Amino acid sequence: VIPQILYCNITMKFRLCLGILLSGALISTTHAWVNHLPISGRSSSSAPSMTTSALQARLSQLPPNISPFEKSEAKLRDLTGDFRKITLSALQQAMKDGKTEMEIEFPPLLESKSQFDDFDNVQELNKNRDWCIEWLPTLSNTFGNTGPVWFVLPDTKEVELAKEEWTGQRYRQAASFTSIEAVTEYYSSAGSSSDDEASDDQNYSKPWGATFAAGMSQLLGGGNGDSGLLGNMESLDDLTAEANTNPSLHLVCQPGNGGPVEDWINVKKFHMDMAKSSTPTCIVNGALDKVRDGYYNGFIFPALAKTFDFYRSFESIFYLKPVSDKGVYGWLYRVYPEPWQVVLQTPYEKGGRVMVQDSVALVSDKRPTYTEAVQALLQEAQKQSQKA
Repeated sequence: VIPQILYCNITMKFRLCLGILLSGALISTTHAWVNHLPISGRSSSSAPSMTTSALQARLSQLPPNISPFEKSEAKLRDLTGDFRKITLSALQQAMKDGKTEMEIEFPPLLESKSQFDDFDNVQELNKNRDWCIEWLPTLSNTFGNTGPVWFVLPDTKEVELAKEEWTGQRYRQAASFTSIEAVTEYYSSAGSSSDDEASDDQNYSKPWGATFAAGMSQLLGGGNGDSGLLGNMESLDDLTAEANTNPSLHLVCQPGNGGPVEDWINVKKFHMDMAKSSTPTCIVNGALDKVRDGYYNGFIFPALAKTFDFYRSFESIFYLKPVSDKGVYGWLYRVYPEPWQVVLQTPYEKGGRVMVQDSVALVSDKRPTYTEAVQALLQEAQKQSQKA
């Protein structure tokens, strides 16, 4: 009998291999990505505006101790907990303003690893899952009076693992734990007519490797039937139960990134084509830049290409991504409804300790490209060297 932990490892590695096959072997050779930020091939129509002291005074400061120069201090802080506090205010304001497509993007392993360290997709997914689950009680208290929060994980196995890791009723009762497939099928059945077959846009798009994985699960189960490789369906909360209907929010954890591209396709389906945007959808660390900024060739991925404009419409309510090039280090940062910031970080020594100075290098209403961000960091670094 193969232990359950082996099943978990197999399904995680299967998702990782599936993502690599889809995003590595067939990706356009002209993809517009450097350090996971769009390059100048998608430059903004107008040049970003430089900062003024008055404008800087109204901007959120960069969260402390996030620099790779401060790793020892970062381990003593609940950095990602601070992110949840910042993001809650941004989410409330965005929903008040009528936003229904939102994204949250940050390095989930920031407390233990920098962009220069090695980590795998399983570590990243687990951190994203845990970050979301710790946020669920707060979201339930904030939005629960208008309907339940649906916590949407990539697949059934991830839901099963989440419930095994988080057994406390405080978290389990704060949201409906479900999967992308379950949500898509729920809206598909709710919107379909008995007289007409649902169109392709109203059906769940099954990953091409799902049939193979199901066969492997049956094979591993032997005489006992399905081994549970793809997860226990009983771990999914019943979305048809009266208490779970009419959700106030879809909180979607890491769709597509490291897994099948069909995750992104299905999120678009259940939000836009089925739920008709009536329920806000907030994606956490879904690597949406890959979808909207040229990473995937639309000719090779025609179904995914139909989602490009959809994901370009997403509002970045909390966005924190490192920018490192040509000897400078900084961050692309935004907290809704503020403009975008490019912040230079300069290490210096004080009292035998390494300190970091944050300098706002650029502020723009439009998201700067990677080239514009690096250029702003270089210019700010040059100004500082001239003052020294």
